[in-house]
Amino acid sequence: MTDISLDQDERKILDWVESRGDHMIDTVKAWSQINSGSRNLDGLETMRSVLSDAFSELEGDVSAVELKPSTTVELDGEIKEVPYTPSMKVSKRPEAPVRIVLTGHHDTVFPKGCGFEDWRLLDDDTINGPGVADMKGGLLVMLHALLALERSPWASQIGYDVLVSPDEEIGSLGSGPVLMDLGAKAHVGMTYEPALADGSLAGARKGSGNFSLRCRGRAAHAGREHHLGRNAIVAAADFARGLDLLNGQRPDITFNVSRIDGGGAPNVVPDLGICRFNVRVKTEEDALWAKAEIEKLVRAADARDGITADLHGGFTRPPKPMSAANQRMFDWTRTAGQAIGLDIKWADTGGVCEGNNLWASGCPNVDTLGVRGADIHSDREIAKLSSFVERAQLSAVMLMQFARGRFNASDARALSSAG
Repeated sequence: MTDISLDQDERKILDWVESRGDHMIDTVKAWSQINSGSRNLDGLETMRSVLSDAFSELEGDVSAVELKPSTTVELDGEIKEVPYTPSMKVSKRPEAPVRIVLTGHHDTVFPKGCGFEDWRLLDDDTINGPGVADMKGGLLVMLHALLALERSPWASQIGYDVLVSPDEEIGSLGSGPVLMDLGAKAHVGMTYEPALADGSLAGARKGSGNFSLRCRGRAAHAGREHHLGRNAIVAAADFARGLDLLNGQRPDITFNVSRIDGGGAPNVVPDLGICRFNVRVKTEEDALWAKAEIEKLVRAADARDGITADLHGGFTRPPKPMSAANQRMFDWTRTAGQAIGLDIKWADTGGVCEGNNLWASGCPNVDTLGVRGADIHSDREIAKLSSFVERAQLSAVMLMQFARGRFNASDARALSSAG
């Protein structure tokens, strides 16, 4: 990839981004104090309202996108509908020649009342707090990169859709179809999960699926009529053992049994057992193999005397390979980084995010353009304060190059379409 040299107009815009550093840090402190755990519907709506106000500065069309509910297997074995609060969408210049989708989420893994609901400074460059990296900090990076684009002479060349969703941390089951639709319309995508503390990005990502096997048996007195019972917990546990034995049978596939629910009093043979598990795969072929092996185990559980077994869930995020199209996006990211003195590196990961969803629609993307951070999903979560300006400038440079045609977004999309 050919190096680029930034001209006076571009440097002036990056100077503006730098002038917003204190504002970004003050804002992430305020946003981190709004609990927006994935199941805190009131907090999610409060956060969406705050974001709508902030993103209105782009002077685009800000709207609420209603999400369809999903289903889950409850502790009592019943299938329950799970509602979601709306996503926030911002659209601007939909008829522009270059179309970009930018995505992020305002939910966190920290539920209301968890005790981790405020920020603190660990040193002059490190803030600890819920969502400061994952990804309220990333949303600020996204916003300021777009504000920088709007200050450039080339903004008219880019049309963009922003989608900020309330359910990424729980699998994007509600927002997934919206992501697919927006990705299908865009040339390229940019997602604002945190980079690692050293600035490295995620490369290829595995695909992921969450499943629940529901086993029903027959309750009986554990002493007087144990022989009449059919133990659903044992059936679920045997299924779990079978899943675990699949690990190592095929490279790059993992089966993780996370929980078994059901049962009750120790003097009752349990008539309900629910095995919950996650599967990670590197390729679509891996996913097909995993599905076939799971189905064999389900059939074996269902064939047990007095037991019925049914499977719920599935693969919701397909693998995101380092394809030629995604490699092109990373090359451009590295080139943009070099223009501002950054040496961008990346590594493959077993984690998943909205970048997987975008790639499923054929949209090449980079999905760790947010702040530099570490220890996400724990009360040790940190973001590096110096990275707010740094990463906003990185995305601003990328957006300006897309607008100027130095990075040809349609070429990346064509590579995706070519396979």
